[in-house]
Formats: sequence, C-alpha cells, structure tokens
Amino acid sequence: MTSENRPNPRFEEDMQLKRVAGPPRYNRVAQGPVQYVRVADSDGAVIGYVWANDEGDAAGWVTPQGLGAAAINAGAAWLRKLRDAKSRGIAPTALLAELVRDTSDIRGSGVVPGSLAEAPSLAALKELASGG
Repeated sequence: MTSENRPNPRFEEDMQLKRVAGPPRYNRVAQGPVQYVRVADSDGAVIGYVWANDEGDAAGWVTPQGLGAAAINAGAAWLRKLRDAKSRGIAPTALLAELVRDTSDIRGSGVVPGSLAEAPSLAALKELASGG
C-alpha cells in the first residue's frame, strides 16, 4: 500500500471538545416578581421591556408582539447593555436604576420616564408585552 492510499491518522482520532465560556450573562429565568422598565422608540411606541430580579441574578429583554424589523433589531442594543452591566458586576435591579437615570438614547429609543414598575412574575410581564 502506498502512502497516497493511507488515511490521514488525524481523521481517525477522537475529537476532543472543549467547553468555552461566552460573555457573562444574567440568568434568563426569574422566580417571583420582576421589576421592569418600558423602552420606547422616538415616536413613543413601546419596543420592549428590560426586566430584573435580584434573587435569581436574572435580567432580560422582552419584545412585544407585532413589531416591525427595525423595532425588533433595536432590542439588540439593549441586550448589549445587559451584557455590559453583568460584566461590570452590577446587580439586576441596580441596572434598572442606572437605565432610568441614563438620559442618552440608544438608536432612537430610550427608557420611558416613570415606567419603573413591578410584575408578579416574568410570565405576567410577557403576557403584558403580548397585549394580554
């Protein structure tokens, strides 16, 4: 047998998988009540909700149903804010307080002044966002 017909030994070795961590993130599931703020575009239409729960170190973004592509895509900037806050070690509800104080807008959207509220659960907030 010639060396041209022999299989490459690298293809016969078992593949070694290595788990690699991604960017730090808050948990996406919350038990119990969640605090939240509404986020609206420059026309005043709600494009999402940033929610937080300190007990589970949880926070996230909820998008209302029926939005156009531009409004849905605007949520990516808010998700980046969440990842940035987690990497800085900020507690979830402290993040909400920071967002309420922040007057800068993100791609034509911002936190609705006076919108800080509490929902009995994340499921209740998602129902609110869906128009229920």
